[in-house]
Amino acid sequence: MSTGNGFHGRRRRFVAGALAAALWPRWGFGQTRDDSGRNREIYLYRGTDREKRILEGAKKEREVVVYTSLNLKDSVPIVEVFERKYGVKVQLWRSSSEKVLQRAVAEARAGRFSCDILETNGPEMEAMHREQLLEEFFSPHFKDLPPAAFPRHRHYVADRFNFFTIAYNTNLVKANEVPNTYEDLLNPRFAGRVGLEASDVDWFGAVVKSMGEEKGLAFFRKLAATKPEIRSGHTLMAELVASGEIPLAATIYNHNAERLVVKGAPIRWKALKPTFGRPNAIGVARRAPHPHAALLFSDFMLSLEGQTILKERNRVPSSRAVDTHLNKFPFEMIDPVITLDEADRWEKLWSDLFLKGQKIQKETD
Repeated sequence: MSTGNGFHGRRRRFVAGALAAALWPRWGFGQTRDDSGRNREIYLYRGTDREKRILEGAKKEREVVVYTSLNLKDSVPIVEVFERKYGVKVQLWRSSSEKVLQRAVAEARAGRFSCDILETNGPEMEAMHREQLLEEFFSPHFKDLPPAAFPRHRHYVADRFNFFTIAYNTNLVKANEVPNTYEDLLNPRFAGRVGLEASDVDWFGAVVKSMGEEKGLAFFRKLAATKPEIRSGHTLMAELVASGEIPLAATIYNHNAERLVVKGAPIRWKALKPTFGRPNAIGVARRAPHPHAALLFSDFMLSLEGQTILKERNRVPSSRAVDTHLNKFPFEMIDPVITLDEADRWEKLWSDLFLKGQKIQKETD
């Protein structure tokens, strides 16, 4: 995968103020402080006393610094349980995924290594891997994760998922009318009644590639001809389906729909094949100042306890040890190449089809 223009192009488009950082020369971060070798030994240690060594080291370090895009109503409960359990203070900085990326890159290029944990959307995690900000690590909880949770290089791992599914209003779409395939969205009964989230370009690229480009683009041209409703925000889309303003959404995060299902709203979701997901992942900083605490926190996030908290917050946990129907279907992850290296092409195609050529505004978490 390219390490140049694709990543920098995305940063210029989506990260306010990051242009200057993108134009700085690339240099070895270790010129300022290179303790990555020591951290790597800690991160990959598998001895029988691993748990004891990590906890003792974390207590000496006393704190862990976490940069995340997980909103505060969901991240703070995790932090509170972690602090009570281990007596290690969490310094939490929360912002959008683009700003997490921007801050991590800018600090590293300035020779400052303050962060221990990075936890955000998959494409931004991949970008930080390309910038050599992350290090491979081991956790005993890896055994509970599906293969799709791991990129080939294993420098981060999914701790939660966003799955693109359809959702429909049960009062407006009969059980025998619910689509079983993407092609069913073209049924004349749904003309003008299907909703699309305005920034789902990576899903679009993934579906086109899965169908074969010629067939995939032909499908989306037909879908565009049905004049779907375009809205910004997956949470808003779920609310519009539940209210009946939009009977059927072609792209929705299933956990957003599920939050309304449990409240009794007339909405249901369904995973079509192939179902694509976007990982939200956790990684340990290559030059973390608190490496034991970083590993302790990552272990907690991937543990049954941490994953259960995510489930209770209506997130989709990545661990198969957590019993939830939110991930009990075949799925695959969207290739970050679509977002990082091919963004210009897919964004233009999407905009021309569905946005009348207008600029895409990316949804924030």
